[in-house]
Amino acid sequence: MDNENAAWVDRPATRRLIRRVLYAACALLAVADFVVSRHIYTAIERVPAFYALYGFVALVGVVLAAKALRLIVRRDEEYYDR
Repeated sequence: MDNENAAWVDRPATRRLIRRVLYAACALLAVADFVVSRHIYTAIERVPAFYALYGFVALVGVVLAAKALRLIVRRDEEYYDR
């Protein structure tokens, strides 16, 4: 598929723009973490960028759990043809 017939979100320029906007939002939120005062309830929340790290670790955990679950619920390619 050439770029002229591609959906707007599949165009390289649009994908690059979306990626840059997301990077800028992440950078602004990381800077805001040092500027904005938070209501800290536990000692671990004092770690800089704690919520970003916590979210990343949670995402990795979900991906690993999905891979393990895939081994349990996976069907053969011919399953529906039988």
